[in-house]
Amino acid sequence: MAENYLECLKQKEEEWEARCLRCGGCCGAFDDPCRHLKKSFDDKYFCEIYNCRFGERTTVAGHNFNCVPINKLLHVHWPGSHLCAYRTKIVAIHG
Repeated sequence: MAENYLECLKQKEEEWEARCLRCGGCCGAFDDPCRHLKKSFDDKYFCEIYNCRFGERTTVAGHNFNCVPINKLLHVHWPGSHLCAYRTKIVAIHG
């Protein structure tokens, strides 16, 4: 039973992660990006420290901020937030 539950959680996490279009907006791509935000050859963004990203980080301009899970940002606006697939999904659900 526990294995089925853990597998279900893993599947839901993968579905959630797959929604990201890698626009980089939530990481400052349209403003002052996190110094760990990188652009790939296909013009999409990725975090070079993704698996350990949470916590205090620094932007390219030297400003400190706390990297938090995207669900903590869905209620606020940032440059490029209109492109965020997570926000689009939440707006579709909650109107």
